[in-house]
Amino acid sequence: MLKGIPKIISPELLKVLCEMGHGDRIVLGDGNFPSASVGKDAIVIRCDGHGIPELLDAILQVFPLDTYAEAPAMLMELMDCDKGRVETPIWDEYAKIIASHDARGKAAMGSYERFEFYEQAKKCYAVVATGESAIYANIILQKGVI
Repeated sequence: MLKGIPKIISPELLKVLCEMGHGDRIVLGDGNFPSASVGKDAIVIRCDGHGIPELLDAILQVFPLDTYAEAPAMLMELMDCDKGRVETPIWDEYAKIIASHDARGKAAMGSYERFEFYEQAKKCYAVVATGESAIYANIILQKGVI
């Protein structure tokens, strides 16, 4: 056991967060995210049974967001067919969590079009497969410096 490390961060996830350097990115994928195929060239970590908000809060306790990036927390945009039809309250949760760890708050968040998100996710160091049931809950975090 270590002091100060949130219990939800497994030894495998902690190791990956430590290995990552400035500018490296990690995906937190919802339960529908194709983690295995997108992460075939990355480290895939299973966090089944956990939601992204609780993981995001825990990770940001030990992981600085990149202050040199305009938006170090990137979401997946709604598809045109879902605009006005699908609600994304989880994005508001993310904004609150990010604001509690980064002075930029919601300004640290940006978004990619859905298929661009997948392409960017393929370039990430690691993919965390979660049990998150909210749709459009995927988020890419870019690591900063302490």
